[in-house]
Amino acid sequence: QVQLVESGGGLVQPGGSLKLSCTASGFSLDYYTIGWFRQAPGKKREGVSCTPHNHGDTFYFDSVKGRFTVSRDNNKSTVYLQMDNLKSEDTAVYYCAAVWGPANWYCPAEVMASWGKGTLVTVST
Repeated sequence: QVQLVESGGGLVQPGGSLKLSCTASGFSLDYYTIGWFRQAPGKKREGVSCTPHNHGDTFYFDSVKGRFTVSRDNNKSTVYLQMDNLKSEDTAVYYCAAVWGPANWYCPAEVMASWGKGTLVTVST
Protein backbone atom coordinates (compact mmCIF):
# COMPACT_ATOMS: atom_id res chain seq x y z
CA GLN A 1 0.00 0.00 0.00
CA VAL A 2 1.09 3.49 -0.76
CA GLN A 3 2.64 5.42 2.12
CA LEU A 4 2.11 9.15 2.10
CA VAL A 5 3.70 11.76 4.33
CA GLU A 6 2.51 15.34 4.60
CA SER A 7 4.75 18.18 5.72
CA GLY A 8 4.88 21.95 5.74
CA GLY A 9 2.21 22.79 8.25
CA GLY A 10 2.64 25.43 10.90
CA LEU A 11 1.41 28.71 12.30
CA VAL A 12 0.73 31.56 9.91
CA GLN A 13 -1.02 34.89 10.21
CA PRO A 14 -4.23 35.64 8.33
CA GLY A 15 -3.40 36.66 4.78
CA GLY A 16 -0.20 34.65 4.80
CA SER A 17 0.89 31.62 2.79
CA LEU A 18 2.05 28.08 3.38
CA LYS A 19 3.08 25.29 1.04
CA LEU A 20 2.27 21.74 2.05
CA SER A 21 3.97 18.70 0.59
CA CYS A 22 2.69 15.17 0.18
CA THR A 23 5.45 12.70 -0.54
CA ALA A 24 5.02 9.08 -1.55
CA SER A 25 7.45 6.60 -0.07
CA GLY A 26 9.46 4.71 -2.63
CA PHE A 27 7.38 5.12 -5.76
CA SER A 28 6.01 7.61 -8.22
CA LEU A 29 2.65 9.28 -7.86
CA ASP A 30 2.25 9.28 -11.61
CA TYR A 31 -1.10 7.78 -12.61
CA TYR A 32 -2.52 8.32 -9.12
CA THR A 33 -5.50 10.51 -8.38
CA ILE A 34 -4.52 12.76 -5.47
CA GLY A 35 -6.88 14.44 -3.07
CA TRP A 36 -6.25 16.97 -0.33
CA PHE A 37 -8.63 17.00 2.61
CA ARG A 38 -8.83 18.85 5.91
CA GLN A 39 -10.48 18.50 9.26
CA ALA A 40 -10.95 21.45 11.56
CA PRO A 41 -11.35 20.97 15.32
CA GLY A 42 -14.83 19.72 16.09
CA LYS A 43 -15.84 19.52 12.44
CA LYS A 44 -16.22 16.85 9.81
CA ARG A 45 -13.51 16.16 7.29
CA GLU A 46 -13.98 18.07 4.06
CA GLY A 47 -12.46 18.00 0.63
CA VAL A 48 -9.98 20.63 -0.48
CA SER A 49 -8.93 19.53 -3.95
CA CYS A 50 -8.82 16.63 -6.36
CA THR A 51 -6.10 16.16 -8.99
CA PRO A 52 -6.85 13.52 -11.60
CA HIS A 53 -4.51 10.68 -12.48
CA ASN A 54 -4.13 11.88 -16.07
CA HIS A 55 -2.66 15.24 -15.02
CA GLY A 56 -5.81 17.08 -15.99
CA ASP A 57 -7.16 20.15 -14.27
CA THR A 58 -7.42 20.05 -10.51
CA PHE A 59 -10.86 20.50 -8.95
CA TYR A 60 -11.00 22.86 -5.99
CA PHE A 61 -13.80 23.06 -3.49
CA ASP A 62 -15.47 26.46 -3.21
CA SER A 63 -13.97 27.21 0.20
CA VAL A 64 -10.44 27.35 -1.27
CA LYS A 65 -10.98 28.13 -4.94
CA GLY A 66 -8.77 30.99 -6.10
CA ARG A 67 -6.52 30.76 -3.04
CA PHE A 68 -5.08 27.24 -3.11
CA THR A 69 -3.09 25.64 -5.94
CA VAL A 70 -1.98 22.04 -6.40
CA SER A 71 1.13 21.06 -8.33
CA ARG A 72 2.91 17.79 -8.94
CA ASP A 73 6.56 16.82 -9.12
CA ASN A 74 6.50 13.25 -10.33
CA ASN A 75 10.28 13.01 -10.29
CA LYS A 76 10.19 13.62 -6.56
CA SER A 77 6.99 11.67 -6.00
CA THR A 78 5.56 14.76 -4.37
CA VAL A 79 2.37 16.75 -4.66
CA TYR A 80 2.22 20.28 -3.29
CA LEU A 81 -0.62 22.38 -1.95
CA GLN A 82 0.18 26.08 -2.15
CA MET A 83 -2.11 27.99 0.17
CA ASP A 84 -2.35 31.76 -0.20
CA ASN A 85 -4.44 34.42 1.49
CA LEU A 86 -5.06 32.11 4.41
CA LYS A 87 -8.02 32.72 6.68
CA SER A 88 -8.70 31.64 10.25
CA GLU A 89 -11.27 29.20 8.94
CA ASP A 90 -8.50 27.38 7.07
CA THR A 91 -7.17 26.16 10.41
CA ALA A 92 -7.26 22.36 10.26
CA VAL A 93 -5.26 19.20 9.96
CA TYR A 94 -4.56 18.70 6.27
CA TYR A 95 -4.34 15.24 4.74
CA CYS A 96 -3.36 13.99 1.34
CA ALA A 97 -4.81 10.80 -0.07
CA ALA A 98 -4.23 8.77 -3.21
CA VAL A 99 -5.81 6.10 -5.33
CA TRP A 100 -4.30 4.48 -8.40
CA GLY A 101 -6.03 5.40 -11.63
CA PRO A 102 -9.18 7.42 -12.15
CA ALA A 103 -11.61 8.47 -9.46
CA ASN A 104 -14.67 10.70 -9.35
CA TRP A 105 -13.87 14.33 -10.09
CA TYR A 106 -14.23 15.36 -6.44
CA CYS A 107 -12.19 12.52 -4.88
CA PRO A 108 -14.77 10.92 -2.61
CA ALA A 109 -13.00 10.02 0.61
CA GLU A 110 -14.35 6.48 0.55
CA VAL A 111 -12.51 5.61 -2.67
CA MET A 112 -9.14 7.04 -1.64
CA ALA A 113 -7.02 4.00 -0.82
CA SER A 114 -4.07 5.55 0.97
CA TRP A 115 -3.88 8.41 3.45
CA GLY A 116 -1.16 10.33 5.16
CA LYS A 117 -1.26 11.12 8.86
CA GLY A 118 -1.83 14.82 8.35
CA THR A 119 -0.10 18.10 9.08
CA LEU A 120 -1.55 20.88 11.22
CA VAL A 121 -2.13 24.33 9.77
CA THR A 122 -3.02 27.09 12.21
CA VAL A 123 -4.04 30.50 10.92
CA SER A 124 -4.02 32.99 13.75
CA THR A 125 -2.64 36.29 14.94
